[in-house]
Amino acid sequence: MSSPKFADCRAVFVIVGLAGVAACGGPESAPQGRGAMPVTVVTLATAPVVLRRELPGRTTPYLVAEVRPQVDGIVQQRLYTEGSAVKAGQPLYQLDDATYQADLASAKAALARAEATLNTARLNSRRSADLLAINAVSKQDDENATAALKQGEADVAAAAAAVRSAEVILGYARIKAPIDGRIGKSTVTQGALVTANQDAPLATVQQLDPIYVDLTQSSAEWLSLRRDLSAGRLEGTQDMPVAIVLEDGTPYEQPGKLAFSEVSVDPTTGSFALRVVVPHPGHILLPGMYVRAIVGTGTRQAGLLVPQQGIARDPKGHTTAMVVGQDGKVEVRPVRVSQAIGDKWLVEEGLAAGDKVIVEGLQKVQPGAQVQPTEAGATPPPAAPPAPAQQP
Repeated sequence: MSSPKFADCRAVFVIVGLAGVAACGGPESAPQGRGAMPVTVVTLATAPVVLRRELPGRTTPYLVAEVRPQVDGIVQQRLYTEGSAVKAGQPLYQLDDATYQADLASAKAALARAEATLNTARLNSRRSADLLAINAVSKQDDENATAALKQGEADVAAAAAAVRSAEVILGYARIKAPIDGRIGKSTVTQGALVTANQDAPLATVQQLDPIYVDLTQSSAEWLSLRRDLSAGRLEGTQDMPVAIVLEDGTPYEQPGKLAFSEVSVDPTTGSFALRVVVPHPGHILLPGMYVRAIVGTGTRQAGLLVPQQGIARDPKGHTTAMVVGQDGKVEVRPVRVSQAIGDKWLVEEGLAAGDKVIVEGLQKVQPGAQVQPTEAGATPPPAAPPAPAQQP
């Protein structure tokens, strides 16, 4: 027979055990299995993609002409405003032309003397011919008169050429603009002596509409482009307009056109030159400015683009993407991308059309996890209502 003391202890153990069972809960309070995690995906599809490359460059004038004297003389006057626009043939400098005026006057006087001599020779030749017809002069005298006439004609022609030459030289004393364009500062002032063979130009005229943009591209990039074109992975885009970006990042409003590419590679830099012609009506660009040009390299007809937020890169530079498989589970794919096009990467390997790439919710899922994908831009499905509370 047990003592009352032991009976009380058994009662305590029974009560504690029931309390423990109540605290742990019955089958109804067992933990529920976690549902599929909602994620946002983008379903990839192929489409024609125009590939572009950004190249550095500098602006150069379309035409450049140095203004140089063709005769010697003292500068009497500068006839233009520095920095202004000039037209071809517009006078720029006036040299002291007194000497050339005198030379022209002398040439004209020589021409007049030669014409007078020619007139006398013509009359003598005509008179000699009449006298020879009646045997009043010898044949020798008639031949001498004819020769004198021809000599007079030659002297007149030479004197006329000398006049034209003197007029040309006199015209050189008034220095004119060789081309249309904008003229820079003058290197000489009034009273300066200039010579026909001097090294320094008086000024420089530059035509800036249109304007050239000279670009540089590495020969390695060119070889890669040629291989892609030869293999049919790209289609050429020779007539595609070239976008110009200014030094401060502002896009230039006028598109350019690729004019030509250099036929040789610079051995010191391993690059070759490209030239773009850009319309320049507003004269915003100045020669020597640094710009960037976005040049089309080709069109990939079956290009595959993936949003940049769907691509992860590890410390070693390897890129991966999380893809929702056919069974609704997350897969990790190694991916190779080549270049950024807007906010997307161009896929080279690892992904295919129809793959569902996770772009939102990447931090909440792991490889092999069951997920509930929602296409980006679509309305997400309504959340499941919470389970009803258990009645005691």
